[in-house]
Amino acid sequence: MNDRHEFIRFALGAGVLKFGQFRTKAGRDSPYFFNAGLFDDGERLGRLAQFYAQRLMQAEAASGERFDLLFGPAYKGITLASATAVAMASAGRNIPFAFNRKEAKDHGEGGTLVGAPMKGRVVIIDDVISAGTSVRESVELIRAHGATPAAVLIALDRQERGGTADHPAGRSATQEVSALYGIPVYAIGTLEDLLGYLSESHSASAQEAADMAHHKDAITAYRARYGVQD
Repeated sequence: MNDRHEFIRFALGAGVLKFGQFRTKAGRDSPYFFNAGLFDDGERLGRLAQFYAQRLMQAEAASGERFDLLFGPAYKGITLASATAVAMASAGRNIPFAFNRKEAKDHGEGGTLVGAPMKGRVVIIDDVISAGTSVRESVELIRAHGATPAAVLIALDRQERGGTADHPAGRSATQEVSALYGIPVYAIGTLEDLLGYLSESHSASAQEAADMAHHKDAITAYRARYGVQD
């Protein structure tokens, strides 16, 4: 099993990735749901951080350029960036990290930033990209401190067009981010990886195999309606 399929298997086993019928913020009835907030204990978070670290080091190796800082936007990104920094250090790649406060601190060191100085090529670590608001705010903050936003790293790319259920946009949220800021968006797993995982045989019983086939058909139909071409 490849690394991306291993991530899908891990997310399913942790109950973070679920099948069913879920209403999205865009008003769409999605046959699957991903909630990174459910990586809520040390073991799950540690394993997730390993996936983040592995994907980031793969991106560095492929591009030939290294990142200088991990930035975690409040709130979910704080835990993700710090855990990823620990996982990367364990793999022999020590990299500083920082995160922001929602409100500026008016005592002590003050300001909105916590952690290492904001400098060099910065990668933004988050769970998903929905409307892109968190990325926009992060890019503005990074640039305001004289550093360069160089990439975004997320857990799952739904590869789904923005907009609403009745009026889908032409591009996905990740594509919009890449186009607006001229930076790559890396994902540990994608909707395509999920479909690939469901196409393989992982079931111990005929019923489980039938359930997998049903989920695959539902997600394939959803992607045909709302998916994007990379």
